[in-house]
Amino acid sequence: MARACVIVLDGVGAGPLPDASRYGDEDANTLGHVAEAVSGLDLPMLEALGLGNVAPLKGCPPQPGAPAIAGRLAPRSAGKDTTTGHWELMGVVMPQLIPTYPYGFPAEVIDPFMHRTGHGVIGNKVASGADIIQELGEEHIETGKWIVYTSSDSVFQLAAHEDVIPLDELYEACAVARELLDGKHTVGRVIARPFKGESGSFERTPGRRDFALQPRRPNYLTLAHEAGAKIYGVGKVGDVFAGCDFDESIQTKSNAEGIAQTGRLLEELEHGLVFTNLLETDRLWGHRNDPVNFHRSLQDFDHRLPELLAHLREGDLLVLTSDHGCDPTTPGNEHTREYELLLAYVEGTNAAGRIYEGEPADVGATVNAWLGGRSPERGLPGKPFVTPA
Repeated sequence: MARACVIVLDGVGAGPLPDASRYGDEDANTLGHVAEAVSGLDLPMLEALGLGNVAPLKGCPPQPGAPAIAGRLAPRSAGKDTTTGHWELMGVVMPQLIPTYPYGFPAEVIDPFMHRTGHGVIGNKVASGADIIQELGEEHIETGKWIVYTSSDSVFQLAAHEDVIPLDELYEACAVARELLDGKHTVGRVIARPFKGESGSFERTPGRRDFALQPRRPNYLTLAHEAGAKIYGVGKVGDVFAGCDFDESIQTKSNAEGIAQTGRLLEELEHGLVFTNLLETDRLWGHRNDPVNFHRSLQDFDHRLPELLAHLREGDLLVLTSDHGCDPTTPGNEHTREYELLLAYVEGTNAAGRIYEGEPADVGATVNAWLGGRSPERGLPGKPFVTPA
């Protein structure tokens, strides 16, 4: 039975797109700049697969006979956020930017939200989640007001201390926000951000939940699912697609847990797709302008890669890709408009250093073909870069 695994290395961009200057990102190059910042990448497994064939990378030379197809994918979608990045991998193009709120949400959103939930709002600005709970956590505890914040992504994020507002009430409030954020205010995701602790040492807890828009269907997940493939999400992937076409979505607290769950599913799965997001390069290090730990996070994945490869069976497809850039060396701490990397390996075959330049939807088209899905309808972008023998 056919099996595929797609792993999104979150924020690991592969150089500026031709239109990057429109986003202020003409100097962005996540992989390239991280390599320079650490005096050369030390990623022996990824190097052996063919990472150095993706783009010039200090410390990671090209491998002419690499077993994986390597290249870069140029998105059609506008923007540089999580939702559009993941959706386009499965054939859903967003030609228009979904709304962002660099100056906070307007009264026409906040006022009915406060009325419906019975709590006031503090914050309502662009902020780091780790920082804003330290800044406003004590006021939240004293007043019971929601902490609302956003980012360069199209997100409405709602933070609350679990001892002040129970998780169920936080989730209900997120559902209210999802309902209100409609029309011209249709953001990509509403995110519950619970936290605990005392003043000066607040910490986010694992109760995060994403309330996402539903993607246009049918997309490549739909087609594969209709063909009988089981679809499993690991990390935030299932939430990003609002659960559509997923048989199960497994939340994770760390990359280590995400890798372990991916390996477990590959051990058990008979026919289908494991679709995984590994978040730490983006969330912990890209947004914090820390190229050294960004590299260490990639090293951790590289160290665990043999474990994943050992779970592959003859003819399995493994795709490593990304959803956008998050260059930790450029001014600011937001996502960057970059190519998405591609490393695609079929167990038991050798791509002999093949280079591929395409678009993110090619990943979904390839997975769909691999799993025996029907041919896509007109208007669904993407073409397979490798097909079953």
